[in-house]
Amino acid sequence: MRVRAVSEPGDPGVPNEDFAAIAPLARGGGVMAVLDGVTGTPDGAGCRHGVAWFAGRLGQALLGRAAGPEAPPLADCLAEAIAETADAHRATCDLSHPRTPQATVACARWDGAAVEYLVLCDAVLLLAPPAGPVRVVTDPRLAQLRPAARRLPTAAERVAFVEGMRNAEGGFFTAAADPAVAARAVTGTVAARDVRALAGLTDGAGRWVDVFGLGDWDALFRVLSGPGPAAVVEQVRAAERDDPRGAAFPRGKAHDDATAVLVEPDDAP
Repeated sequence: MRVRAVSEPGDPGVPNEDFAAIAPLARGGGVMAVLDGVTGTPDGAGCRHGVAWFAGRLGQALLGRAAGPEAPPLADCLAEAIAETADAHRATCDLSHPRTPQATVACARWDGAAVEYLVLCDAVLLLAPPAGPVRVVTDPRLAQLRPAARRLPTAAERVAFVEGMRNAEGGFFTAAADPAVAARAVTGTVAARDVRALAGLTDGAGRWVDVFGLGDWDALFRVLSGPGPAAVVEQVRAAERDDPRGAAFPRGKAHDDATAVLVEPDDAP
Protein backbone atom coordinates (compact mmCIF):
# COMPACT_ATOMS: atom_id res chain seq x y z
CA MET A 1 0.00 0.00 0.00
CA ARG A 2 1.04 3.62 -0.45
CA VAL A 3 0.59 5.85 2.60
CA ARG A 4 1.07 9.58 2.96
CA ALA A 5 0.43 11.28 6.28
CA VAL A 6 1.01 14.38 8.36
CA SER A 7 0.24 15.15 12.01
CA GLU A 8 1.06 18.58 13.35
CA PRO A 9 0.32 20.24 16.71
CA GLY A 10 -1.66 23.45 16.72
CA ASP A 11 0.96 24.98 19.01
CA PRO A 12 4.56 23.79 18.60
CA GLY A 13 5.10 24.25 22.33
CA VAL A 14 2.25 21.92 23.33
CA PRO A 15 2.11 18.13 22.83
CA ASN A 16 0.16 16.95 19.80
CA GLU A 17 -3.03 15.30 21.08
CA ASP A 18 -3.80 13.60 17.75
CA PHE A 19 -2.81 10.01 16.96
CA ALA A 20 -2.49 8.27 13.61
CA ALA A 21 -1.14 4.85 12.63
CA ILE A 22 -1.40 2.11 10.00
CA ALA A 23 -0.97 -1.64 10.48
CA PRO A 24 -0.94 -4.43 7.87
CA LEU A 25 -3.24 -7.43 7.99
CA ALA A 26 -1.81 -10.93 7.67
CA ARG A 27 -4.41 -11.73 5.01
CA GLY A 28 -3.48 -8.62 3.02
CA GLY A 29 -4.81 -5.11 3.36
CA GLY A 30 -4.52 -3.05 6.51
CA VAL A 31 -6.02 -0.92 9.26
CA MET A 32 -5.89 2.84 9.69
CA ALA A 33 -6.72 4.59 12.96
CA VAL A 34 -6.90 8.37 13.38
CA LEU A 35 -7.79 9.81 16.80
CA ASP A 36 -8.17 13.36 18.04
CA GLY A 37 -7.68 13.76 21.77
CA VAL A 38 -10.20 16.18 23.28
CA THR A 39 -8.29 18.94 25.06
CA GLY A 40 -8.96 18.71 28.77
CA THR A 41 -9.67 21.23 31.49
CA PRO A 42 -6.97 23.29 33.29
CA ASP A 43 -7.20 21.02 36.34
CA GLY A 44 -6.39 17.96 34.22
CA ALA A 45 -9.90 16.52 34.49
CA GLY A 46 -8.78 14.23 37.30
CA CYS A 47 -6.17 12.42 35.17
CA ARG A 48 -2.45 12.47 35.88
CA HIS A 49 -1.52 11.23 32.40
CA GLY A 50 -3.04 13.74 30.02
CA VAL A 51 -4.86 13.72 26.71
CA ALA A 52 -1.87 12.94 24.47
CA TRP A 53 -1.12 9.82 26.54
CA PHE A 54 -4.75 8.76 26.37
CA ALA A 55 -5.10 9.21 22.60
CA GLY A 56 -1.88 7.29 21.98
CA ARG A 57 -2.79 4.48 24.36
CA LEU A 58 -6.30 4.13 22.96
CA GLY A 59 -5.11 4.34 19.36
CA GLN A 60 -2.51 1.63 19.86
CA ALA A 61 -5.03 -0.65 21.60
CA LEU A 62 -7.59 -0.13 18.82
CA LEU A 63 -5.07 -0.73 16.06
CA GLY A 64 -3.74 -3.88 17.71
CA ARG A 65 -7.19 -5.40 18.06
CA ALA A 66 -8.40 -4.42 14.60
CA ALA A 67 -5.28 -5.86 12.94
CA GLY A 68 -5.32 -9.14 14.83
CA PRO A 69 -6.27 -12.52 13.38
CA GLU A 70 -10.02 -13.23 13.48
CA ALA A 71 -10.60 -9.68 14.76
CA PRO A 72 -14.20 -8.76 15.61
CA PRO A 73 -16.08 -5.84 14.01
CA LEU A 74 -14.50 -2.42 14.49
CA ALA A 75 -17.07 -1.31 17.05
CA ASP A 76 -16.17 -4.30 19.22
CA CYS A 77 -12.46 -3.54 18.75
CA LEU A 78 -13.07 0.02 19.93
CA ALA A 79 -15.08 -1.15 22.95
CA GLU A 80 -12.27 -3.49 23.99
CA ALA A 81 -9.67 -0.76 23.45
CA ILE A 82 -11.64 1.70 25.59
CA ALA A 83 -11.91 -0.88 28.38
CA GLU A 84 -8.20 -1.69 28.23
CA THR A 85 -7.21 1.99 28.29
CA ALA A 86 -9.56 2.74 31.18
CA ASP A 87 -8.06 -0.14 33.15
CA ALA A 88 -4.58 1.26 32.52
CA HIS A 89 -5.31 4.38 34.61
CA ARG A 90 -8.38 3.52 36.65
CA ALA A 91 -6.34 3.10 39.85
CA THR A 92 -4.71 6.53 39.61
CA CYS A 93 -7.26 8.76 37.88
CA ASP A 94 -10.88 9.87 38.26
CA LEU A 95 -12.55 8.31 35.24
CA SER A 96 -15.95 9.62 36.37
CA HIS A 97 -14.93 13.22 35.62
CA PRO A 98 -17.04 14.45 32.66
CA ARG A 99 -13.88 15.62 30.90
CA THR A 100 -11.73 12.62 31.71
CA PRO A 101 -9.38 12.21 28.72
CA GLN A 102 -11.30 11.23 25.62
CA ALA A 103 -10.94 11.17 21.85
CA THR A 104 -12.77 11.22 18.56
CA VAL A 105 -12.08 8.26 16.28
CA ALA A 106 -11.91 7.44 12.57
CA CYS A 107 -10.91 3.88 11.71
CA ALA A 108 -10.93 1.79 8.53
CA ARG A 109 -9.98 -1.82 7.84
CA TRP A 110 -9.65 -3.19 4.34
CA ASP A 111 -8.69 -6.34 2.46
CA GLY A 112 -9.31 -7.63 -1.04
CA ALA A 113 -13.03 -8.05 -0.40
CA ALA A 114 -14.27 -5.12 1.70
CA VAL A 115 -13.57 -1.85 3.46
CA GLU A 116 -15.04 -1.62 6.97
CA TYR A 117 -15.25 1.80 8.64
CA LEU A 118 -16.04 3.45 11.98
CA VAL A 119 -16.37 7.12 12.88
CA LEU A 120 -17.11 8.56 16.32
CA CYS A 121 -17.67 12.30 16.84
CA ASP A 122 -16.09 14.84 14.48
CA ALA A 123 -13.27 12.90 12.82
CA VAL A 124 -13.85 12.26 9.10
CA LEU A 125 -13.27 9.37 6.70
CA LEU A 126 -13.18 9.85 2.93
CA LEU A 127 -13.67 6.86 0.63
CA ALA A 128 -12.74 7.57 -2.99
CA PRO A 129 -14.35 5.36 -5.65
CA PRO A 130 -12.70 4.49 -8.97
CA ALA A 131 -14.79 7.29 -10.51
CA GLY A 132 -17.15 9.94 -9.19
CA PRO A 133 -17.40 11.91 -5.96
CA VAL A 134 -15.85 10.81 -2.68
CA ARG A 135 -18.00 9.22 -0.01
CA VAL A 136 -17.81 11.29 3.18
CA VAL A 137 -18.34 9.31 6.40
CA THR A 138 -19.12 11.52 9.40
CA ASP A 139 -20.89 11.32 12.74
CA PRO A 140 -23.37 14.22 12.49
CA ARG A 141 -24.44 14.51 16.12
CA LEU A 142 -22.07 17.27 17.28
CA ALA A 143 -22.71 19.36 14.16
CA GLN A 144 -26.47 19.03 14.70
CA LEU A 145 -26.13 20.72 18.11
CA ARG A 146 -24.28 23.78 16.84
CA PRO A 147 -27.29 25.73 15.46
CA ALA A 148 -28.97 25.58 18.87
CA ALA A 149 -25.75 26.59 20.58
CA ARG A 150 -25.31 29.59 18.29
CA ARG A 151 -28.71 30.95 19.33
CA LEU A 152 -27.55 31.33 22.93
CA PRO A 153 -26.55 34.90 23.83
CA THR A 154 -23.08 34.38 25.37
CA ALA A 155 -20.02 32.29 24.64
CA ALA A 156 -20.13 30.84 28.16
CA GLU A 157 -23.70 29.65 27.62
CA ARG A 158 -22.81 28.13 24.27
CA VAL A 159 -19.91 26.21 25.78
CA ALA A 160 -22.01 25.04 28.72
CA PHE A 161 -24.76 23.83 26.38
CA VAL A 162 -22.39 21.74 24.27
CA GLU A 163 -20.56 20.37 27.31
CA GLY A 164 -23.86 19.32 28.81
CA MET A 165 -24.60 17.24 25.73
CA ARG A 166 -21.26 15.39 25.79
CA ASN A 167 -21.76 11.63 26.16
CA ALA A 168 -25.44 12.18 26.93
CA GLU A 169 -28.65 10.94 25.35
CA GLY A 170 -29.68 13.31 22.61
CA GLY A 171 -26.16 14.70 22.44
CA PHE A 172 -22.87 13.47 21.02
CA PHE A 173 -20.38 10.81 22.05
CA THR A 174 -16.61 10.44 22.39
CA ALA A 175 -14.36 7.54 23.36
CA ALA A 176 -13.58 8.10 27.04
CA ALA A 177 -13.92 5.44 29.75
CA ASP A 178 -17.23 3.77 28.85
CA PRO A 179 -16.89 0.89 26.36
CA ALA A 180 -20.62 1.09 25.58
CA VAL A 181 -19.99 4.31 23.67
CA ALA A 182 -18.45 2.27 20.83
CA ALA A 183 -21.93 1.10 19.88
CA ARG A 184 -22.81 4.75 19.14
CA ALA A 185 -20.23 5.02 16.37
CA VAL A 186 -21.18 5.34 12.72
CA THR A 187 -20.15 2.05 11.08
CA GLY A 188 -20.50 0.30 7.76
CA THR A 189 -18.88 -1.78 5.03
CA VAL A 190 -18.38 -1.21 1.32
CA ALA A 191 -16.99 -3.50 -1.36
CA ALA A 192 -13.25 -3.13 -1.89
CA ARG A 193 -13.79 -2.75 -5.62
CA ASP A 194 -15.65 0.50 -4.89
CA VAL A 195 -12.72 2.14 -3.04
CA ARG A 196 -9.50 3.13 -4.79
CA ALA A 197 -8.20 5.25 -1.89
CA LEU A 198 -9.24 6.32 1.60
CA ALA A 199 -8.34 9.11 3.98
CA GLY A 200 -8.77 9.88 7.67
CA LEU A 201 -8.73 13.39 9.11
CA THR A 202 -9.06 14.96 12.51
CA ASP A 203 -11.22 18.07 12.69
CA GLY A 204 -8.12 20.27 12.68
CA ALA A 205 -7.48 19.17 9.09
CA GLY A 206 -11.19 19.01 8.28
CA ARG A 207 -11.28 22.78 8.90
CA TRP A 208 -10.16 23.03 5.26
CA VAL A 209 -13.82 22.35 4.35
CA ASP A 210 -16.09 22.94 7.31
CA VAL A 211 -14.53 26.07 8.84
CA PHE A 212 -12.61 27.92 6.14
CA GLY A 213 -14.56 26.72 3.11
CA LEU A 214 -11.49 26.32 0.91
CA GLY A 215 -13.48 23.82 -1.15
CA ASP A 216 -15.71 20.79 -0.77
CA TRP A 217 -14.63 17.29 0.24
CA ASP A 218 -13.89 16.33 -3.36
CA ALA A 219 -11.59 19.33 -3.69
CA LEU A 220 -9.89 18.41 -0.41
CA PHE A 221 -9.35 14.87 -1.65
CA ARG A 222 -7.73 16.20 -4.81
CA VAL A 223 -5.21 18.07 -2.66
CA LEU A 224 -4.62 14.97 -0.52
CA SER A 225 -3.98 12.78 -3.54
CA GLY A 226 -2.00 15.45 -5.41
CA PRO A 227 0.22 17.77 -3.39
CA GLY A 228 -0.47 15.58 -0.35
CA PRO A 229 -1.64 15.76 3.27
CA ALA A 230 1.06 18.26 4.26
CA ALA A 231 -0.34 20.70 1.70
CA VAL A 232 -3.81 20.40 3.26
CA VAL A 233 -2.48 21.26 6.70
CA GLU A 234 -0.34 24.13 5.42
CA GLN A 235 -3.37 25.63 3.67
CA VAL A 236 -5.33 25.35 6.93
CA ARG A 237 -2.48 27.02 8.81
CA ALA A 238 -2.41 29.87 6.29
CA ALA A 239 -6.15 30.40 6.75
CA GLU A 240 -5.72 30.36 10.54
CA ARG A 241 -2.94 32.94 10.35
CA ASP A 242 -5.08 35.19 8.17
CA ASP A 243 -7.84 35.16 10.82
CA PRO A 244 -5.97 34.88 14.14
CA ARG A 245 -8.87 36.00 16.35
CA GLY A 246 -11.58 34.02 14.63
CA ALA A 247 -13.45 37.14 13.51
CA ALA A 248 -14.17 35.94 9.98
CA PHE A 249 -14.22 32.22 10.77
CA PRO A 250 -15.39 31.60 14.37
CA ARG A 251 -13.85 28.52 15.95
CA GLY A 252 -12.98 27.20 19.38
CA LYS A 253 -9.20 27.47 18.93
CA ALA A 254 -7.18 29.78 16.71
CA HIS A 255 -4.98 26.78 15.78
CA ASP A 256 -5.80 23.11 16.28
CA ASP A 257 -3.83 19.87 16.05
CA ALA A 258 -4.25 18.65 12.48
CA THR A 259 -3.79 15.13 11.12
CA ALA A 260 -4.48 13.76 7.65
CA VAL A 261 -3.70 10.25 6.37
CA LEU A 262 -4.12 9.07 2.77
CA VAL A 263 -3.98 5.35 1.94
CA GLU A 264 -3.95 3.84 -1.55
CA PRO A 265 -4.25 0.04 -1.14
CA ASP A 266 -2.12 -2.17 -3.38
CA ASP A 267 -5.13 -4.02 -4.75
CA ALA A 268 -7.32 -0.93 -5.25
CA PRO A 269 -9.15 -0.75 -8.60
